[in-house]
Amino acid sequence: MTLLTAKNFTVLARGVLISVLFGLAGATSADDAAIPAASISTIPYNYDFSEFLGWLEAASDEKAIPGAALAIVSREGISHLQTWGVRNVSEQAAVNTDSVFRIASMSKTFAGTAATLLVNQNLQRWDTRISDIFPQLRIGKGSSSQFITLKHVASQSTGLMPHSYSNMLDDGVAYDKIKEKFDQIPTVCQPGECYGYQNVVFSLIGDVVEQSTGNSYADYLYEQLFKPLGMVTASVGMDPYLNDPEATAPHRLVRGSWRTTTTNPAYYSVAPASGINASIFDMSMWLRANLGAFPEVLPANFLSQLHEPVISTPYGNYFNSWSGLEKAYYGIGWRVFDYKGLRAIHHGGGVRGYRSEMVFVPEADIGMVLLFNAESNLANEIVPAFLDNLRAL
Repeated sequence: MTLLTAKNFTVLARGVLISVLFGLAGATSADDAAIPAASISTIPYNYDFSEFLGWLEAASDEKAIPGAALAIVSREGISHLQTWGVRNVSEQAAVNTDSVFRIASMSKTFAGTAATLLVNQNLQRWDTRISDIFPQLRIGKGSSSQFITLKHVASQSTGLMPHSYSNMLDDGVAYDKIKEKFDQIPTVCQPGECYGYQNVVFSLIGDVVEQSTGNSYADYLYEQLFKPLGMVTASVGMDPYLNDPEATAPHRLVRGSWRTTTTNPAYYSVAPASGINASIFDMSMWLRANLGAFPEVLPANFLSQLHEPVISTPYGNYFNSWSGLEKAYYGIGWRVFDYKGLRAIHHGGGVRGYRSEMVFVPEADIGMVLLFNAESNLANEIVPAFLDNLRAL
């Protein structure tokens, strides 16, 4: 296990050397411009997460999770950074802060941000109809589908049957092929009137980005988010993942033992929904950005658009089983809920061989992100355990 705490750690992240000692940080790099000012710092925060950390370590050991990485952050800095296990059970290389994981549906938080950037750059409007951007593309069987807007797509409120064609992704069919069947998706309500989680339809955000900017979705995220936030290992797509020497391998349980498994390329074809690769260092920067650490990249009024509840989410999702969940909504690429009196912003992710969870509480200025290179239901317990520890402080 590698334990990096707020008191004393040194991280080597793709050529960026970060030294932290008792809340003082310095960073040197061949390209200092890629790292925001004071991007790495720590604070002697008053929160004691030893109960949560002890529980997580014990639970991970019990499940024999192959590899994991954890960060606890605030606006002011990284408060706790920890890695354990191996990138690949067949090779035994240790997970470190550079190790790259597939973050699966946590990719949606980046897509929601990309859509909001288009609106704030006056390249689109929230009420822009998808049918106006792509006149030849018909979505849904009902006539109401022609009124689906960019905001409906980004907030999972299109009115279309939930998880439309996710089964085709599971079967390995790529996004461009599935789009040919968009006109056959049943409608279940008027756009904006009900929640329906999507992977394929949600990925229209990538098409809108490319149509609006003339850049690829991957390039847009790099220029607008990854580079200015110093997310030096983050990437979009299968090729960067396969070519990254620090990439972790996906794992599944086979007859009681963890075994490496194959990667389904179809889920990379829906990049806005599930196509991002990132390290725990990258994700700590992303979480801090959403807490307001880098207003030059994501200003406070911008973040309020992302984190504002848009549509109520029904019961039936794994998080609805959390005791103390009082209200749950989807915002713009983020889930928003009340948990035992705490307003929390959350998203999880799961794709073949990986699980991930992240949550932050703006009013408490604290957040947590965890990455597993394994399909384990332990991930379902991470967020409530963290929030319960926070409430007890």
